[in-house]
Amino acid sequence: MTDRYVVEPDVGFINEVIGLGGEDLKKCYQCATCAVACPISPDNKPFPRKEMIAASWGLKDKLVGNADIWLCHNCGDCSTLCPRGAKPGDVLGAIRAYAIQEYAQPKKLAELFNDPKKLPVLFAIPAVLFIVLGIIGNILGFHFLDFTPGGEEIVHAKFIHTTLVDIIMIPTFFAAIGIFAMGLKRFIADIHKDALETGKTTLQKIDPKGFAEALVRVIPGIFKHKKFTECGENTERATSHMMVFFGFLGLFIVTNIFFVVLYGFGIHGPYSQLNPVKWLANIAGVALIIGAALMIKDRTAKPDQVSAYKDWFIIGLALALGATGMLTQMTRLGGAAGLSYFIYFIHLLCIWVFFMCLPFSKFAHIIYRTVAMAYAEYTGRK
Repeated sequence: MTDRYVVEPDVGFINEVIGLGGEDLKKCYQCATCAVACPISPDNKPFPRKEMIAASWGLKDKLVGNADIWLCHNCGDCSTLCPRGAKPGDVLGAIRAYAIQEYAQPKKLAELFNDPKKLPVLFAIPAVLFIVLGIIGNILGFHFLDFTPGGEEIVHAKFIHTTLVDIIMIPTFFAAIGIFAMGLKRFIADIHKDALETGKTTLQKIDPKGFAEALVRVIPGIFKHKKFTECGENTERATSHMMVFFGFLGLFIVTNIFFVVLYGFGIHGPYSQLNPVKWLANIAGVALIIGAALMIKDRTAKPDQVSAYKDWFIIGLALALGATGMLTQMTRLGGAAGLSYFIYFIHLLCIWVFFMCLPFSKFAHIIYRTVAMAYAEYTGRK
């Protein structure tokens, strides 16, 4: 006897996917060209055809917890070769954006990073935090904030004390890590459940040691952006993505070194331009700016490929972080005190927004995609 499956379409989910950049979803007539065209799709239950079918029917449960949506790198080959212009790459990108919102809690906070109308509020939050906590600190005698620092040398810590910066930034960073941890716990459970139900794996339980070993094996490919270079339509994107990726990585390393130097050895900035760590900081900052600019160039050169607000938000934030960081340093070296302090304040706001948006925005791709790739490696997904 043939099994019966009752389909209960989630119309709200369909509309969400359409609103997040998958507006051509309904053009799909399930010809499977996308799955054949994709150079990185596995042989066993390939994507993105099955995802396009599930999305068309509004089968949210078959998509949000599906690791395959993260194995897609949106290279664009499937969208270019689609005979109906359904743009499967953009649809999977929209599904990933929806999945990020599902796994990141609280939902109200997630709205701040996905609604352009909330952008002023998003930057107003850290501005208020710095000013209010700075004034409170001053009242208590900590000298957290000084709107007229003066002095012959421009020292940003005299304007906004390093302690105040850390009081705000460190809890924000660890709050983002906590949100990620809770989301990843659900994510790993969901993708394993989906893999068992759909026959992608026969492993009943995930062995932490084996999974960790698989993660180590996929890291080199991520660093090399290997999957990007396997695509044909947007191969050039690998360069801009690598510059932004390594720009952030370099700045993360620099921040941690300066943190240790400050609190471990009591050496305060500003640091000499001859310092090797400063070289790394400058190189990483320039890489971030150039990489973000190349991303903007790539996207504006191909207007047929959908770039939703979620895309422009992270590109714009990456560019703002790099530009304000470099301009803060340049204006300090140039002796423009007022301008340097102002740009430094904007830079701090960008850093706070970056930390807080990590679990809620497209920046979360680097975590979810890495975990999905490690899971595919661990289970032998081919």
